[in-house]
Amino acid sequence: MPASGARPTEPIPPRSDRAALVQAWVRALRTQAGPAQLQALAPLSDAEAARVMALLRNDEPPTSGQPDRPASESAHNPGIATGHFRPRITLMTLGRGDGLLGMAPQGKLGPRGDSVTLVQIDWTYRTDDGAHWQTPAPTSILNARPAPVQDLIDTGGPVVRMQRNLGAEADAMDRVWDLGLIPVDANKLQWRHRAAAATLGPVWTLAQDAHFGDFWAEQIPQLRAEGWSVVVQPGFAHESVPVLRWKLLIAPDTGELLGKEVDGPLAARERPVQKLQLPEREGAWLLSLGIEIDGETLDLAPMLADLLRRDARWLNVQQMAAIDDIAIISLRAPGGKRIDAPAGPLKAIVGAMVDLLTDPTRNQRKDGDPLHLGAWEARRIEALRAGLVLAHRVGTVNGWNNDWQLQGDVGLAQLAKRLRTVGTPQPVAAPQGLQVQLRPYQLEGLAWLQYLRAQGLGGILADDMGLGKTAQALAHVLAEKEAGRLTRPALVVLPTSLLFNWQAEAARMAPSLRVLALHGASRGQRYLQIGDHDLVLTTYPLLWRDVDALAAQPFHLLILDEAQMVKNAGSRGARALRKLQAPHLLCLTGTPLENHLGELWAQFDFLMPGFLGDVRSFNARWRKPIEENGETLRAQLLSQRVRPFILRRRKQDVATELPPRTEVIQRVQLQGKQRELYEAVRTTADKQVRRALERQSFDGAQITILDALLKLRQVCCDPRLVKGTTKTAHTMERAKLELLADMLPALVDEGRRVLVFSQFTEMLGLAAELLDTLALPYLTLTGQTPPRQRGAVVRQFQAQDDTSAPILLVSLKAGGLGLNLTAADTVIHLDPWWNPAVEEQATARAHRIGQDQPVFVYKLVAAGSIEERMLELQARKAALAQGVLGHDAEGAVKFSEADLHALLAPLSEPVNNPLGIPGEDALRWGGTGKRRPRPLQPPEV
Repeated sequence: MPASGARPTEPIPPRSDRAALVQAWVRALRTQAGPAQLQALAPLSDAEAARVMALLRNDEPPTSGQPDRPASESAHNPGIATGHFRPRITLMTLGRGDGLLGMAPQGKLGPRGDSVTLVQIDWTYRTDDGAHWQTPAPTSILNARPAPVQDLIDTGGPVVRMQRNLGAEADAMDRVWDLGLIPVDANKLQWRHRAAAATLGPVWTLAQDAHFGDFWAEQIPQLRAEGWSVVVQPGFAHESVPVLRWKLLIAPDTGELLGKEVDGPLAARERPVQKLQLPEREGAWLLSLGIEIDGETLDLAPMLADLLRRDARWLNVQQMAAIDDIAIISLRAPGGKRIDAPAGPLKAIVGAMVDLLTDPTRNQRKDGDPLHLGAWEARRIEALRAGLVLAHRVGTVNGWNNDWQLQGDVGLAQLAKRLRTVGTPQPVAAPQGLQVQLRPYQLEGLAWLQYLRAQGLGGILADDMGLGKTAQALAHVLAEKEAGRLTRPALVVLPTSLLFNWQAEAARMAPSLRVLALHGASRGQRYLQIGDHDLVLTTYPLLWRDVDALAAQPFHLLILDEAQMVKNAGSRGARALRKLQAPHLLCLTGTPLENHLGELWAQFDFLMPGFLGDVRSFNARWRKPIEENGETLRAQLLSQRVRPFILRRRKQDVATELPPRTEVIQRVQLQGKQRELYEAVRTTADKQVRRALERQSFDGAQITILDALLKLRQVCCDPRLVKGTTKTAHTMERAKLELLADMLPALVDEGRRVLVFSQFTEMLGLAAELLDTLALPYLTLTGQTPPRQRGAVVRQFQAQDDTSAPILLVSLKAGGLGLNLTAADTVIHLDPWWNPAVEEQATARAHRIGQDQPVFVYKLVAAGSIEERMLELQARKAALAQGVLGHDAEGAVKFSEADLHALLAPLSEPVNNPLGIPGEDALRWGGTGKRRPRPLQPPEV
């Protein structure tokens, strides 16, 4: 169509002439006028050209000139009958039996042979008198406009004139184009006899023949709902078919599957998992999933993998549960065929096998290759069998055929029965030499540890902090000694700060154990004494330094206390652990999952190599889908997989005698120059991070990002922590120390004993200066405290006598693990940490077995700052851990780089009562409320 500037020198015709020009262009294009006629017409403006195209697309009549007969003419002219319009679509698949040899390429359409699926579109009419008329839908918008009145020639009577609904025809034509149908050039169809082509008429098809399966399942129901007539000719190849039977075939991993040789090598075997003493043939299994369709068995696994890719409901526990068991789910079979399957059996299979169905390595295998199951996967088959039984019952009640057949599972069923039999620890008595009375849940923990040893399995004792994991581990070692099995010593690797605690607890609880501590510069002389002791203690920092000497000594049992410290499987300490000789391995940790699932993998890779695969496959199969995609079904499945090897009890469930714990988020408002400094640092940090992200990836910019966030956290604590502000910081406000100056005197006056935690040792130093100014006695436990003095500090605080002090300043790193500080009844966290588990560990130093006073926990947070946003991230990390380790499958969360922008956001507006100090009549800091706030005298700098 000529553009608007083709002949700019011509004068612009009057408005009425321009309207006539538009009509002339429409008529010329509809009648497919030749080039000479089109060139004779004046050019159109852009707006006029758009009007012409709209008229052609909508099949609208011209607005002037010889008018069409209005649609309502039949109502005023008794000689014209009203035609009731209904579009019709006819689906057919033609092949050699129909005389069609194939289709030659045409534009977007590639060549097709053997069989070709085609579509006919017709406009059908019916009058009130029963007369019928039909015509093929136009295959081009340039077709001549039809007459609004159609003559119906009846050989048995007079001519009947019928009013056509041209508007409805145009709407139906738009729908045809929306469906993605493409007109087929009749000359491209290759017939055995040309005469056959004459009877077919205009036809359409889709870009690929395989697309007709989706077309049938998704578009045809919609067309029926819109009133279209749908005709399916016999032989149409893409009509959905129902499932007749579900088939599950199981065989040992021997290269054969029910007498059929597996095509191609199986995936490389991983390092063996420590397991029950099973025959080799019970070590691994192959599972094939199939459905029977018209007497043919098709591989179900790729169909389910496709379903999971296109429908996210099947990856979410609650959303999948909400799908009705008798709902019909459309599966895509190879070649485009659609299969109608009831949801019940699909839910059972997906719920038990989602990680295997979406395993990225399956892309390297052919359809029909079986799924690979390990020896411990027998529990999956049990869950699958139970789900299929339930689905069959539901289907029978509702008239659906949910028959299923499980073949070759006898051996696996026997294995599952054996696992259930031995999988329940038998009750045990506490060893005679134990000098403390174990609580019932601790006796259960001892029985579980003994069960792991008997079966040659590793495990994680993951009880809440303060529930006595050390006591259970010592009882386990002592039980081994009294049974005569401790022919070689047990080795415990632990943080340096816990060395004296283990020595003290062993002497108190199990004095008959001969304990050797390997630490200090003179420890080399003690390695010759290892064989003469029952329990050997060493620390993580010394592990890799002394690995050669430790690796030369076989041990009966290897225990990692605070095992999350070796969460990096590639660290020197983690590599050193793998060189040690011990048949029995055990992890102790209150936080097996702190930041991400990779930490859980690292611990299991130490305990049971290969159980969760290598790190790459674990990240692809578990970590990324759960952490980034929020797949709660997969989180639930991972929880079921690791649950037999993790024993985790919560305080509220087993230690009901513990006094209550009250947590308070104490918000402080940054004011004046401290607030100005925060905004200045935030603005600079935001610019630095943005520049870093422009140059490199999010992961590559970690150093810049962490440095920026660190500075903001330091401003929130105290301006003096920020480098470069020393000269001006002493004149700035210090919101947290001002609040602390009010809280601590009140707490001490009321007889409370307080733990003050901070991630920043420098912040504890500033708090110490404040306490000196207030003349309040205190003790300090940080990384700068010599290891040999740490035990004395703890004993002095616990003593609660004249030599003690009511306040203990503790760094998270030095005092947040393993210590028993039950003399404290109040915990103050000066600054939040990214990981909620670390804070929980620190709080548990006071709220643990042995505490007989209610515990109050105060978390000081700068309102509207990065610290408040850190609380949100803490909640999400806690949800991730709960979703895998607990029973909350909805806890899986998704992390994104957007969190960074929230952390660097400006401060929120001030709030009333910025220091969050209660009124005079309110209970203060868990006390009586009798003491008034005390103003702070700024300390000298």
